[in-house]
Amino acid sequence: MRIAVVTESFLPQVNGVTTSVLRVLETLRQRGHEAIVIAPTAPSPRHLGFAVHRVPSIPIKQFPVAMPTRAVIDAIDDFAPDVMHVAAPFLLGRQAILHGARVGIPTVAIYQTDVAGYLQRYGAGFARPVLDRLVLAIHEPATLTLAPTPSSATALRELGVPRVGVWGRGVDSELFHPRRRSSPGAQALRAQAAPDGELLIGYVGRLAPEKQVGRLSELLRMPRTRFLVVGDGPDRARLAAELPADRVTFTGRLEALELADAYAALDVFVHFGTEETFGQTIQEAQAAGLPVVAPAVGGPVHLIDQGRTGVLVDPAQPGAFREAALALAADPPRRAAMGEAARRSVVGRSWQANNALLLDAYSDAQSLVRSPAVAL
Repeated sequence: MRIAVVTESFLPQVNGVTTSVLRVLETLRQRGHEAIVIAPTAPSPRHLGFAVHRVPSIPIKQFPVAMPTRAVIDAIDDFAPDVMHVAAPFLLGRQAILHGARVGIPTVAIYQTDVAGYLQRYGAGFARPVLDRLVLAIHEPATLTLAPTPSSATALRELGVPRVGVWGRGVDSELFHPRRRSSPGAQALRAQAAPDGELLIGYVGRLAPEKQVGRLSELLRMPRTRFLVVGDGPDRARLAAELPADRVTFTGRLEALELADAYAALDVFVHFGTEETFGQTIQEAQAAGLPVVAPAVGGPVHLIDQGRTGVLVDPAQPGAFREAALALAADPPRRAAMGEAARRSVVGRSWQANNALLLDAYSDAQSLVRSPAVAL
């Protein structure tokens, strides 16, 4: 097949959308498909041999938001794709989806970002009804929309989005592995962040208001505990100023083996964000054999088996994160059993298996365009 990948985020930006797109491109290359990428950022005009078309963007909270232009349509038409993969569609993605609907190109829209929830976090919750209508306007013309979890698929259907399926995310369970705990990189990071053998609790991800990493302060009164924060973003300077340097180590953004070593250095993984449609770093932590503490809303509910692979807490309950972390800190055998169960829960979710389902969805979208009566 010929696939046009239209994405609102790409390298050098690193986040869940970019990671997913990169893994999809790897699968397309391995399977012998042809592809192009249309994105607001790109360090190179080619990636894995695929042409990358960079489009104009404007920065919003340090995030480049792509602007629709005629060049987007020209790039799509020149490539003549069999299917368009539209990642986390917003302004750019909407333009691609509408063009696909006009000219008969099947479009698979990947729902990944709760824009309305994020804007509530930024103080624009009054706009939620408008934003919900925007989500419907973006996804309604798509041939097929894929949500990351059953609950997010249900939410889209309740908004009126038709033809919604579920497509989760894969995880590299060989890169993120408990055996890395003895690696020199993990040992060095642990010696830096917890020099006296303290329990090490960590977070990995973007440092932005919607991630609520500042709630780490609720755990600071835990005895013999240190904290590791991996990632970068607009909140980093504020968090570094507010959280005590003698208890919290910031590494900045890490990738590949360094990122795997960071997970391996931890004893417990914690995630505070309540607007996650999935929670990829939770899966990575689970693959690394870590018990996870996360809010009992959104994506984490579908990733964590309560009490077996992690602990889900009520984010509105004061002290809930601290109580869960304290209970794990006091019970090393439980931490070990939970981490082992967490890893077992994700080892079958390889990107290869996950993306095979995506290729099936491409075929479903082609069938829908050829015969709109096909039921999904």
